Amino acid sequence: MLKYPLLFEPIRLGDTLFRNRIFASPTGHVDTFPDGTYTENAMAIYERKAMGGCASIAMGEFIVDSKYGKRHPFQPITDNFFCSHNYARIADFVSRHGAILSAELQHSGMLAFDLMRGVEGTVYGPVDGEHNGLPVHEMPEDIIWYTVDKFAQGAAFVKKLGFGMVTVHAGHGWLLNQFMSPQTNTRKDKWGGSVENRARFTVEVVDAIHKLCGKGFPVEVRISGAANYPGGYEVDEAVAFAKQLEGHADLIHVSTGFDAGADSMSITHPSMFRDDGCNVKYAAEVKKYVKNTPVATVGALSDPAMMEEILESGKADVVELARALVCDPDLPNKARDGRDDEIVHCMRCMSCFSGLKDTGHFFCSLNPETGRERESWRRLPEAEKQRVLVIGGGPGGMQAALTAKEQGHEVILCEAGERLGGPIRCEERVPFKKHMAEYLDLQERRVKESGIDLRLGCRVTPELAAQLRPDVIIAAVGAEPIVPDIPGVNGERVFLAEEIFAAPEKAQGRILVLGAGLAGVELAIYLKDLGKDVSVIEMGDRLNDGGNFLHGECVGSKLREIGLEIGYRTRAVEIRDGAVLAERDGETVEFPADTVILAVGTRARSSEACAFNDCARRFHVIGDALRPATIKAATARAYTIARDIGRF
Repeated sequence: MLKYPLLFEPIRLGDTLFRNRIFASPTGHVDTFPDGTYTENAMAIYERKAMGGCASIAMGEFIVDSKYGKRHPFQPITDNFFCSHNYARIADFVSRHGAILSAELQHSGMLAFDLMRGVEGTVYGPVDGEHNGLPVHEMPEDIIWYTVDKFAQGAAFVKKLGFGMVTVHAGHGWLLNQFMSPQTNTRKDKWGGSVENRARFTVEVVDAIHKLCGKGFPVEVRISGAANYPGGYEVDEAVAFAKQLEGHADLIHVSTGFDAGADSMSITHPSMFRDDGCNVKYAAEVKKYVKNTPVATVGALSDPAMMEEILESGKADVVELARALVCDPDLPNKARDGRDDEIVHCMRCMSCFSGLKDTGHFFCSLNPETGRERESWRRLPEAEKQRVLVIGGGPGGMQAALTAKEQGHEVILCEAGERLGGPIRCEERVPFKKHMAEYLDLQERRVKESGIDLRLGCRVTPELAAQLRPDVIIAAVGAEPIVPDIPGVNGERVFLAEEIFAAPEKAQGRILVLGAGLAGVELAIYLKDLGKDVSVIEMGDRLNDGGNFLHGECVGSKLREIGLEIGYRTRAVEIRDGAVLAERDGETVEFPADTVILAVGTRARSSEACAFNDCARRFHVIGDALRPATIKAATARAYTIARDIGRF
């Protein structure tokens, strides 16, 4: 008996049966060649999702018109025959595992930034205007029909290569959404004005695809349930749009948002500050009025029980997951097996998305195999069994111990504290960090069930390490908070950030946080949410996002939402009873403060780690002991080093 019968009930779209109601929503990948083809590393990400049990995998940002429709040079295209062998290979990778591969067909319209920089041609939108200070021209009717045909030809192209569905992107501010939105489409002809006219472009695209590819070839249409920017359209417009699509589209996929900056982005791609399932309400509203076409929902979903309830209550017919499957591609199979407690829930830290934009690769903070699938599948030489000592039970230490144990080694894990998880455990009571806490709990449970020799309350010295006679030592001893050398820093009402994360009740009266790194600002947000009077000052001129710029933008959006401003270019010089003196632009400024919180950074315990250098044949330093970094960096290094043990 299935624990989630509705979630795993097959659904037929067009002539195709999908094995369950969990679809992988479109995710693009910029690890491509200049001609729009994918590297094998990028291909492997989509195949890995298919292995995990979802019914459909959508590849994002297939541009149907490389002349007018591209936004950036790393987008795949459907109007280049020479991409066909590459795309057919991906279709084989996915379909042979039982999933249906979909191509998200897209046209950038007035957001075609590369064209704006003079790469080629004219930039078209619904009406004449400008975007980013550059001209946009009203798309004439002959180009509209040309574009309709490009969508249809693109669908036929990928169908021939083995794709089982297409997803027409009519949301998120792209061309079809630009025509649908009454804010961006003020035309007076048959392509503007009424909702029927504004929806006409998308309807014609869907009908053209069905005409060319057959009525039974499923066409999903992705729309935005609201624009999510001041003055933008609300859900009633999305409902009206969806009603126009009924009877044309095979699945109406309701997302949300318009390409309108960080505040909109943090809703479209829900940040950790938003509730699980926060965008389901848009699909639920559409579902009330669309009776004959299935509706899909997306946004901050990873809990099978929540997804089952969505289907049971009639809010949607299909649930779509993006980052949840980047974090744990096996989520569908685990849910089907009733192994909910093994699911690694995405904590929505935006690290994968930021990394994709910065480096061209998807890497996950919690899953070190994501983006490294081909390396994980690679057959390695047989490992010579080793005795491995892992010093430190934080995220990196736990991952190193687990991976080494999985490789057949004898593993001892020593942690000085009484719990695994490391200093980051102090944040486990923070509501927007709940998925991080769940991850630490899961890793801790896996360690305890693995047969690893776990020694809690054990502070390792070089003498003890020598007595244990390890072949390999992995030092994951972390970092320590920096305490600035200023008068009053040892006062009774001065605390480290981790102390207040763990016991926020200690912060009383007027609270001043020193430091606008992520730890300090996230703590300030937490305290503000608890109703406390909190301010932040920072020596630099901007928030320090730790290299995760999209999460930094989400933090900035949250700060604006709650009305918390940061005093930049401000250096604390003295902590007094009830106040902090600081310097700003050469002047002394006094800040009232009954509680002062230090969040000025951390210092790697490198010397402590290096004390074990001579205690084993092989020695490695990982995590913050190497340099203060991120969970993503710690788990990646831990996983890779542990896999190498006994082999190289």
